[in-house]
Amino acid sequence: MERLSLQQLYTLPTTTSTLPIQQFLFPLFTAPTPFPTELHSQRCCRTTMHRPFEAFPKRQDRACISKQTQAEVEAEEEASYSDDDLSFLSLSEKPDRNMALLDDYEADELDLDFGPNHRSGYVALLGKPNVGKSTLANQMIGQKLSIVTDKPQTTRHRILCICSGSDYQMVLYDTPGVLQKEMHKLDSMMMKNVRSAAVNADCVLVLVDACKAPEKIDEVLEDGIGGDLEEKPPTLLILNKKDLIKPGEVAKKLEWYEKFTDVDEVIPVSAKYGHGVEDVRDWILSKLPNGPAYYPKDIVSEHPERFFVAEIVREKIFMQYRNEIPYACQVNVVSYKTRPTAKDFIQVEILVEKNSQKIIVIGREGKALKLLATAARLDIEDFLQKKVYLEIEVKVKENWRQDEGLLNHYGYGGQIRVI
Repeated sequence: MERLSLQQLYTLPTTTSTLPIQQFLFPLFTAPTPFPTELHSQRCCRTTMHRPFEAFPKRQDRACISKQTQAEVEAEEEASYSDDDLSFLSLSEKPDRNMALLDDYEADELDLDFGPNHRSGYVALLGKPNVGKSTLANQMIGQKLSIVTDKPQTTRHRILCICSGSDYQMVLYDTPGVLQKEMHKLDSMMMKNVRSAAVNADCVLVLVDACKAPEKIDEVLEDGIGGDLEEKPPTLLILNKKDLIKPGEVAKKLEWYEKFTDVDEVIPVSAKYGHGVEDVRDWILSKLPNGPAYYPKDIVSEHPERFFVAEIVREKIFMQYRNEIPYACQVNVVSYKTRPTAKDFIQVEILVEKNSQKIIVIGREGKALKLLATAARLDIEDFLQKKVYLEIEVKVKENWRQDEGLLNHYGYGGQIRVI
């Protein structure tokens, strides 16, 4: 069997684009002390493509450069962060367990010390819109990675959340809600991502809303798992939002789901308050196979920072605007520049489908957009643990939700851009 080199398995650049596990705790947890910068830059995603900022002349050095040379340097710097140089990370396939082939020295360098009882695997979170999948995923890893609002279909992408312990690693796929009707090309591509998540999964979690009348989950299982799998993975039904109904009602609904659904077990939880989450974790660990971790233990996602920056802006759009506006908006990070001697510069574009929507997003005298930018900037700074300069521009891109090429470019085809 051919061995893969350490370089093939992991690329560890000088600047960071993944998230250390100590950062950005979910509000229900006590916030720790800020994570040291020098440690934050040491562990990165294996597919990170950051270019060291030090490769360019420092701000104080540029005063000695001629105007023509300085313009060339700035153009080179701008080009280094353009989308043309971005690579893609696939979310459709889980990585091979080739770390099992590392020798002792390589494993020590990557801090990979796993015993024979170590468990690891992929877990798909399925369910209809607004049942609490993202809230549960955030509770499982102890951080707010997936955005959460009271609107259905807030999650559009399949969010890869890495939950690690000393003797396990579970990789959670937080998926968009299963739709009954697909109105746009965007909807069909999201549903395709839901199905591919279950194909890769070692076990499946199906969430239902305890506040609603019990109903068959055949549709969720059919749309989420499909009929292409030779063997259905172990499936757990999670009765979420148990805090909103009486204990007697919880018992009745548990009995109904155990009798009328084809699942291995039913567990009631309150994802919002963390009740029952440990029971879910124990069930998952009982189903995961033995094996080494897929990722280093100190990262919580393989998505780049720019992905979460865009998600934070989109969350604020959902919270600030009503009706069709949030669903007609696409948020892209156009430029992300790390500046050692100044605030990081982040340029974001918000795409809408109509000029009338653009007017609503901007608001009278730009007040609505200013309010949005301020709320987003504060959360981004809390997320990144650093000050940033956020610039937001609103553009019109007609029918972007029906344009397959654009949707693939925006990451809905099962791949995300990394820098």
